[in-house]
Amino acid sequence: MIRVASGAFGPYCGKCLKAAAVRLTTEHANKAVVPFKQAVSRPNQQCILGNGQYTLSHTYSTLARRATVHYRSNLPVVYKASRSVSTLRRLTSFMKIFRLRYIILTGGVVGGASLKATYDSWKDKVPDLSWMKDLIPDGDNFKNFMAEMKKLSSHFRLPEKGWLKKGLHKVETFKEWVPEGGLVSGWNTVAPEGSNLVTDGFSGMSQAASRFLKSGDTDDATTTMAAMGSNKSGLSDDQNNGKERLMKAKEEFLETQLKYQREIERLEKENKQLRKNLLLKGDRRAMGRKVKKSLIDMYSEVLDELSDFDSSYDTQDHLPRVVVVGDQSAGKTSVLEMIAQARLFPRGSGEMMTRTPVKVTLSEGPYHVAQFKDSNREYDLTKESELQALRQEIEFRMKNRVGKGQTVSSETISLSVRGPGLQRMVLVDLPGIISTVTTGMASDTKDAIQRMSKGYMKNPNAIILCIQDGSVDAERSIVTDLATSMDPEGKRTIFVLTKVDLAEKNSANPSRIKQILEGKLFPMKALGYFAVVTGKGNSNDSIEAIKEYEEKFFRTSQLFKTGTLKPSQMTTQNLSFAVSDCFWKMVRESVEQQADAFKATRFNLETEWKNNFPRMRELDRDELFEKAKGEILDDVLRLGEISPKQWEDAISKILWERVSGYVFEQIYLPAAQAESSGVFNTTVDIKLKTWSEQQLARKSVEVGWETLLEQTSKIIDEDKSRKDHDAIFDDLKSTVKQESVNRHKWHELAHDSLRVIQLNTLEDRSISDKQQWDSAVQFMEGILTQRLKETDERIYDMVGPGAGERWVYWKYRTPEQVNRCETKNELEKLLQADKKHKPTLASDEITTVRKNLQTRNVEVDNEFIRETWHQLYRRHFLKKALQRGQDCRKGFYYYQKGFTDSGLECNDIVLFWRIQRMLQVTSNALRQQIVNTEAGRLEKEVKQVLEEFSEEKEIKTRLLTGRRVELAEELKKVRHVQEKLEEFIEALSKEK
Repeated sequence: MIRVASGAFGPYCGKCLKAAAVRLTTEHANKAVVPFKQAVSRPNQQCILGNGQYTLSHTYSTLARRATVHYRSNLPVVYKASRSVSTLRRLTSFMKIFRLRYIILTGGVVGGASLKATYDSWKDKVPDLSWMKDLIPDGDNFKNFMAEMKKLSSHFRLPEKGWLKKGLHKVETFKEWVPEGGLVSGWNTVAPEGSNLVTDGFSGMSQAASRFLKSGDTDDATTTMAAMGSNKSGLSDDQNNGKERLMKAKEEFLETQLKYQREIERLEKENKQLRKNLLLKGDRRAMGRKVKKSLIDMYSEVLDELSDFDSSYDTQDHLPRVVVVGDQSAGKTSVLEMIAQARLFPRGSGEMMTRTPVKVTLSEGPYHVAQFKDSNREYDLTKESELQALRQEIEFRMKNRVGKGQTVSSETISLSVRGPGLQRMVLVDLPGIISTVTTGMASDTKDAIQRMSKGYMKNPNAIILCIQDGSVDAERSIVTDLATSMDPEGKRTIFVLTKVDLAEKNSANPSRIKQILEGKLFPMKALGYFAVVTGKGNSNDSIEAIKEYEEKFFRTSQLFKTGTLKPSQMTTQNLSFAVSDCFWKMVRESVEQQADAFKATRFNLETEWKNNFPRMRELDRDELFEKAKGEILDDVLRLGEISPKQWEDAISKILWERVSGYVFEQIYLPAAQAESSGVFNTTVDIKLKTWSEQQLARKSVEVGWETLLEQTSKIIDEDKSRKDHDAIFDDLKSTVKQESVNRHKWHELAHDSLRVIQLNTLEDRSISDKQQWDSAVQFMEGILTQRLKETDERIYDMVGPGAGERWVYWKYRTPEQVNRCETKNELEKLLQADKKHKPTLASDEITTVRKNLQTRNVEVDNEFIRETWHQLYRRHFLKKALQRGQDCRKGFYYYQKGFTDSGLECNDIVLFWRIQRMLQVTSNALRQQIVNTEAGRLEKEVKQVLEEFSEEKEIKTRLLTGRRVELAEELKKVRHVQEKLEEFIEALSKEK
């Protein structure tokens, strides 16, 4: 290896320069330098120096990057030694390269062996499912089919060379998709560890066959065959015979396609049954432990929580759901029923049946059942009686949710449907779009349905399942414009054309239907276009009968035979697969974004709480109600801490306030007008007995209940003065107290027992000791003094201020007061003349008084005189009674002797003692009833009221208000929704 010199010019090499160094001058040597790049770029360049001929090679070593020089030389021997050194260097480099390649080769061999061992261990873990080979057509069947097709091709002339071979190639393609040993063995080679090989194997078979039958090439073959039979004129007999043979071949080819389609459906039925058995086996294993919710059920719960969520932060619900929209009677409910595989909804002939949104959650389960969100009853969808009951319940719930004077409602009915083979998704069936409001509908029905539909469709992640009636002109459809306005790009819209059988029956233009299903007839874009048949118009047909009719129609339909309909666009089964795939794709793309939005909302709410309520617990409305409930019940229990004396004093005070007017006006005053003590006592006895039998017991019970309420209110008011009092409970406590009072009724037997006690007490007139006598005198004096004070106030109001008051305070009398004053002065003369005057004025006395007033120019009528006399005589009587009471203070001794020869009239003292004694006995009896019976009954009433309030959300919302409550409610909801979302995301990631 010779290094080429660099940095100079000229076609010279370093070896030549070194060999001729003795003969060359310094100047020549400096010029004989060849740059490295120049030397390499000049292959086979001869050196001009020396006797030898040197050839520069354009190749060089990749390790030393030095140009290689091959030479033959006549140079002296001394320079040949350098060739030995060069050879040794080459050998050393070769050994280095050999060692490196040996290491690489050894590592490759060892790694390959390890990889093969790992592959074999994984393959051994996969269970043997070779028993399913019989379920898949083997290679011989395909060969027989190809032989039959080739034999058939020899009977007629092909219009285009190789067309049958292309069709047979598709069959061969399907065969190639089946790996050796059947689809199951092919699945076993790629199934990840832990997969459900039985159920997923069936799914893999169905999807492999469906991809073949749904491919666009089969449609091209069908279209080609249709084109071959399009020429109908100018044909010879041979050509006509060829045409007939061609049509027959086309029908046989389609029959072959349908044969494999039926085979797929048979496998899917077996798959469905196998899934049911596996789910039942799993349920038996799950007995005795907590049942794990399915993924779709968890997602449905999240949607339910979001539907109830309302926050001022406007955290919108952007989670996907399939929104089923369409014109009225377009068949959207029927499409949903075909997807759910059950006739779930009430049906009508041309009338509006869907009046509220119905959220249907489809999930897989061992039994085909349906259940409402707020009910524990399960409806067996395999029984017609259960289906009828379910439809009636849905119709009943719709009517209850529609308000008076309305046609539709925005309240959602949540229904879950489980069954073997159902595609997991959440669908919302909305009322049909209408163009005209008919008789019997509310005037805003059309706009209400539009608003409701837009509210669901504006969700950027909602999948719009746009249903259009294929039996009517597309221009009459309203829903397509609505779907286009909400999803102009068609990124989340799936178009479904229903009633295709009626469209074909009505001789609809096939090219027009094809334009619709290709999205070319009107400017509406969609992810996919489907054509379905949802029945023959008979509401009594079962789902199985409808599916059979749909399959039969598409098998014989000219729309399918002529290539208007592609296999991938037909049947509700293909539609449900497509909708489910799109649904879960949208869910995976949007659920984490929704969770992040709630995280941000939660942070904002928690920050607001810390700033406004730093030392308070985050109690929502339910928790606050429970706390208030405990405090209210504690207050009721505190009634037992009140002493007997406090109870009796409170009852006696309130009872006297209620009966004092009747006792004084209706009993004492009339009896006091008696001329003798015997008449007085008789009058008193009669009036007291009548009063006790008719009014007193009822009035006493009312007083007892009022006292109980008053003491309860006192306890509540005492709580308000405490430092730890929470004012947020005031409205609730007041409402509960009032509601309990209104509901509570005193025990009926209490009236009867109390009446007997009071009657016996009032009949007793024997005062046993001096203390009771003095107490009665004091009681009477207090009553009379109070009444006298009230009477003086009335007289002052009638006559006005006196002379001194008028002079000092510059007050004046009214003309009426002047007349009253003159009348008063005239009537007082009568009382002074006769101290024992009767309570009423005689007619001649009234005439005399009026004439005397006329002499002083005072004109008054007789009624005016009587009113003034009543108050004057009342004051006169009260003063006399007070004086008599003073005289009777020391009359207890004469009372014991029967007032014989004493000259004292103390019968009114005895009357007031009887009243006082009645008050004491009644207070004691009421106190015992309250403590022993009524307080306990009140506690039960309060508990019942609280239990009813706890179930009434509106009442709690009305009684527990304020930003503190609202903020706690929002925090609770946000946390709950976030937890549900995180739980669902975790389960979703595990399923991935």
